[in-house]
Amino acid sequence: MSAALLELLETSSTATETDLAATLRERTAAALGETADLLQDDDLQTALFLAYELRYSGLRGIDDAWEWHPEVLALCASIELEFEKALRERAPMPELPAPGVESVAAALFELTGADTGPSVSRYMAKKATDEQAHEFLILRSIYQLKEADPHSWAIPRLRSRAKAALVEIQADEYGGGRFDRMHSELFARTMRGVGLDATNGHYVDAVPAITLASSNMMTMFGAHRRLRGAIAGHLAAFEMTSSQPNRLYGNGFRRLGYNADVTFYFDEHVEADAVHEQIAARDLAGSLATDEPELLQDVFFGAAAGLYVDGLAGAQQLDAWTAGTSALRAVDTASLPA
Repeated sequence: MSAALLELLETSSTATETDLAATLRERTAAALGETADLLQDDDLQTALFLAYELRYSGLRGIDDAWEWHPEVLALCASIELEFEKALRERAPMPELPAPGVESVAAALFELTGADTGPSVSRYMAKKATDEQAHEFLILRSIYQLKEADPHSWAIPRLRSRAKAALVEIQADEYGGGRFDRMHSELFARTMRGVGLDATNGHYVDAVPAITLASSNMMTMFGAHRRLRGAIAGHLAAFEMTSSQPNRLYGNGFRRLGYNADVTFYFDEHVEADAVHEQIAARDLAGSLATDEPELLQDVFFGAAAGLYVDGLAGAQQLDAWTAGTSALRAVDTASLPA
């Protein structure tokens, strides 16, 4: 299916485009009908990631006009329908609080505090080998090299206190207007510091479907106005489960002998995310659910889905590492094109 999408995007013939579009629609329907688990389906998640990337930095050699082409939008819509359905069915939802800034914040802190997902950060701090640390960065690069971008889709879709809170968080994520302080650039510096390629999308073929699903979920939430509650809840949970893990990640890289050029990204997030979690929980998610109580359920859906998918991704990582195998797909990452 992802191959059919690329064939369509690369065509310059109107006649050929019609045939390729028909092939893509057929393969999309077949893939959705046959998949055992959409969240773990390499082909479906890769196709959705490629289609979404047209909305970010684009695909090399592909005309930007494809971004809003009806065939691309139809592909996204067909996958998103089943993707959202799977997340709503599988992500464990907590009991919803009454709408209110403090009640919503308290419930979010309870939800994230009760998260029993696998601790990749503790493993990184104490046990990870240098090769596993490289794999960790490769897996994280899918989102981190465009850090904050999926959540920024929500800015024009929010109003009042929630909008101001999101802008406050994002201003920090983008370095307060300084390129060298943008969190995505700090992560790129970490990758370069260990000898990895920091080009956006360089390692897409190396990561498993669940890693792409985590990134795709954020874009899906952010790119739809009706899911603005979900992207707010996702960001709240993301920030509330970030500060302490980043401390451990930094410690892990120091244990392996890396200097501040590599660890600064993680050290920066220890303090930044401790502040962001309060803003995200109260001023963003809490205010949004108070001002638009019909979005309360989606706020918690976004938070729960984020915890659920990232828990699956973390479990796969740790299962592979403790078994002595790679957490990446079976490709030669050194041979991937720049």
